[in-house]
Amino acid sequence: MTGRVAVVGGGILGLAVARRIGLVRPGTTVTVFEKESDIAQHQTGRNSGVVHAGLYYKPGSLKATLTRRGVGLLREYTAERGIRYEECGKVVVAVDDGELEPLAEIERRARANGVPGVRMLDADGLRAIEPHARGVAALHSPTTAIVDYPAAARALRGDILDAGGAVRTGAEVVGIDERPDGVHLLVRVRGTAAAPTNGHGPAPAQDDGQIEVTEPIGPFDLLVACAGLQSDLVAELTGEDPSPRIVPFRGDYWLLRPERRELVRGLIYPVPDPRYPFLGIHLTKRIDGEILVGPNAVLATAREGYGPAVLRTAELRQTLSWPGFHKMARQHWRTGAKEVLRSASRRAFVAEARRYVPELTAADVVRGPAGVRAQAVARDGSLVDDFVLAVRGRVVHVRNAPSPAATASLAIAEHIVAQIVTESAA
Repeated sequence: MTGRVAVVGGGILGLAVARRIGLVRPGTTVTVFEKESDIAQHQTGRNSGVVHAGLYYKPGSLKATLTRRGVGLLREYTAERGIRYEECGKVVVAVDDGELEPLAEIERRARANGVPGVRMLDADGLRAIEPHARGVAALHSPTTAIVDYPAAARALRGDILDAGGAVRTGAEVVGIDERPDGVHLLVRVRGTAAAPTNGHGPAPAQDDGQIEVTEPIGPFDLLVACAGLQSDLVAELTGEDPSPRIVPFRGDYWLLRPERRELVRGLIYPVPDPRYPFLGIHLTKRIDGEILVGPNAVLATAREGYGPAVLRTAELRQTLSWPGFHKMARQHWRTGAKEVLRSASRRAFVAEARRYVPELTAADVVRGPAGVRAQAVARDGSLVDDFVLAVRGRVVHVRNAPSPAATASLAIAEHIVAQIVTESAA
């Protein structure tokens, strides 16, 4: 940790790790490699902007401990940098008596995780906080917040640069080779014909007039891979087991029309199905004032497939050939069919949200953005729920870091770097 460190991935987690290394080991040269033309282009820039308080997570899990730590760190960081952060609050709504027991379990977990201010509401208490919401009971989390995650990512990049590090965009790591002198990378970059090729020579020119070149870079003393939707593929470059495999799930959102935004004050969530890491269709105030309705969760036909028309055959074939996918599909096909129906029908989509806000109609929404969740699926078909980190020699892999990873990003970075420092000291 006194020489050179590479970080793969320019989302909020990779940037947080790079910043943390610079703070803990001043003088270390840190380089972030991001394959897109800018940072925060995928999960960081395409989520709802919620800062999760830690209601749902199993007490003692990495998700629980790092989310609670991450909330405090993120709140402090955004205040220091002047980034918008609003504790708008959240209600988790039980629409009938059958949901009261699982709602009570969420309250138990929230209290065990140290979430401040949570309290159970009756129907009248729910209406006092969200006048247009309906349910037999609700759990209120007043400190659940919303934030501008892309702005936070940009601030982290600024910190890295100020500390003497580098953030290379348009630089995709396609090869990783650990040798006695350190970790060597093969990086595919896009540039003009004048770009240096380091002897590998340019690929044919692209339609936009640029060319692709491959560039060997290294050695690095350490590599930390925070590759999100590509995390399993990057892990395989170092010989790691393909399990868990990333199976991409697209989440579609609708937006409330401006004249109907009064239907939602903060965040209105359902009682989630405990079988799934997804939280179900909900209504979410965003930091820019928009109100999101969604997301659903349907199998994406590309790892970065943000629309139903985006199809990358090789990536879809890779998903469908994964043994864990078949086991997962056999077990959950009915739920999957319902999600596909909601994706295809605005009325069916809105009908789910109308369980919590009965005044909502299909005419109140317009098509909104979409995101893709990097869901890790094990070989046995189980949906991996907790954060998963793996170490192979001089390489640290973040194998699973879905929501609430943005909330927990500064704490995950703290956790990873603490492990690195401890091991290097030993």
